[in-house]
Amino acid sequence: MKTTIGIINVSDRASQGVYEDIPGKAIVATLSEYLTSPWEKVYAVVPDEQGQIEATLRKMADEDGCCLVVTCGGTGPAKRDVTPEATEAVCQKMMPGFGELMRQVSLQYVPTAILSRQTAGIRHQTLIINLPGKPKAIRQCLDAVFPAVPYCIDLLEGPYLECNESVIKPFRPRQ
Repeated sequence: MKTTIGIINVSDRASQGVYEDIPGKAIVATLSEYLTSPWEKVYAVVPDEQGQIEATLRKMADEDGCCLVVTCGGTGPAKRDVTPEATEAVCQKMMPGFGELMRQVSLQYVPTAILSRQTAGIRHQTLIINLPGKPKAIRQCLDAVFPAVPYCIDLLEGPYLECNESVIKPFRPRQ
């Protein structure tokens, strides 16, 4: 089974070319370190517009066949931060444990982590994870939650993700 992973940087400025898409590239670099199974990316940079975020999430899950979609940006309290709302609108099940763990880890570094609204959910057979927009925080959050991602995708009957266990050790219960 082909492994396709979606990456979405939600940013008004990056979508307009005002600044380089460093957060999205940080996700690609991190996943490339984690995964030993071959995978291909579907990539998008979209503005902080709920309708566009929802449409991109739907396309990646339903048309592109992504088993995992990782977003960055748009998770704060500002008026235009609507990534969690877009994620909730397209998912059938929310997975609040992802956001809880990401905030817990982030609080070890910055007290403003309590302002972040990262979350995760499932749309059909796709796990969607919302990360913060700062590259350092992206890595900290992915390091925390990724050990559960391969097993979650197993449960969704997606592709078997193999990882470089010297970098990240996935947890799969013994059968």
